[in-house]
Amino acid sequence: MNILKQILIYLIWTFISLLSAFGYMRIILGPKPKPSTGFMKMFDWTYGVAMLHVGSIIGSIIALLYIIIDVFYLKKRLKNNSKRMMIRFIIILIITLIVGTTHYIFEKVIDII
Repeated sequence: MNILKQILIYLIWTFISLLSAFGYMRIILGPKPKPSTGFMKMFDWTYGVAMLHVGSIIGSIIALLYIIIDVFYLKKRLKNNSKRMMIRFIIILIITLIVGTTHYIFEKVIDII
């Protein structure tokens, strides 16, 4: 039962990681553009695909990094801390900032992506 509970908790944190990644992608892509007319109408789906595809990849990276940090470091440090959920949420936000900055540098500055 303990293993099932741990898996459920990590699924919840993974969902939070995905939400933070979609928030980051919303900041990068901006609001959804107005629907096009004529020939360009067939390209209206690209915003949603970019948001879903890149957001899910970045969210998976954030979740993987969080789980590794939690398993090897946070569990031992936060065992008797009353604010452990808030600290874990802040850790996810910090990881999101690091991954988002890395993504931005690779995409815009170095032009690797």
